[in-house]
Amino acid sequence: MDICLGEAHVVLDAVTRIYPARGGQPAVPALESISLTLKKGEFFSVVGPSGCGKSTLLDLLAGLNSPSAGTIHFEGARVNGEVPDGVAVVFQEDATFPWMTVFDNAAFGARRAGLPVDEVARRVEHALAFMGLSHFARAYPSQLSGGMRQRVCIARAMVLRPRLMLLDEPFGALDQQTRLLMGEELLKLWRDTGSTILLITHSIDEAVLLSDRIGVMSSRPGRFIDIVTTGWSRDRANETTQDPRFGALQSQIWGVLREESLKALRSVS
Repeated sequence: MDICLGEAHVVLDAVTRIYPARGGQPAVPALESISLTLKKGEFFSVVGPSGCGKSTLLDLLAGLNSPSAGTIHFEGARVNGEVPDGVAVVFQEDATFPWMTVFDNAAFGARRAGLPVDEVARRVEHALAFMGLSHFARAYPSQLSGGMRQRVCIARAMVLRPRLMLLDEPFGALDQQTRLLMGEELLKLWRDTGSTILLITHSIDEAVLLSDRIGVMSSRPGRFIDIVTTGWSRDRANETTQDPRFGALQSQIWGVLREESLKALRSVS
């Protein structure tokens, strides 16, 4: 693979991750020779069967783990076991701090980064307003719905003004209606910030609606077996689901993913 770091935002070249043998259990090959280039400002989603290494891929991109082989570059600098400046991560689990108000939760990362108090306040107020949470700034997470708590987590990432946002099933625990609304909020955020976004999701619908491109992964060890371009405009919204191409893209991706999902099921049965 030819790496043109000046032309890309994120580059993975032949990235492999093997979890070493432990406690009498054999080594686990999670990812195998993953190569991918993300363009600046792209919305890229990853779908694949359970256990195929999607979250491992995100951890490597975030610098939370190191590849066993291959290289990862973000903005030309190598990523290797340390979270790069300009990268923010939102996980599926509720990551709000229950003892902090919504405002303090959103401000947490910026305060740790040492930003001036006035700047933190300005960013937090903007992020909460953007996510429709201004009226809940003094509330605590226990007073919010699941969807609202996830919006707090996204606001916290937004306050850091990341150039790369990594999202690991952030809406997985939400009902379908809330997922659709959160998807629209995410698209607005993407357009407003110009960030590059990589979304891990189990939902083919969600991937097709939100993404510029979709990477379809194989069963473990995970590798990309197809990259699908959606062709949507940047101003897409939930109405996109009514486009005939939406159903065609769903079918195309499921046609690739079905056999890999069956392989994953057979491997644990």
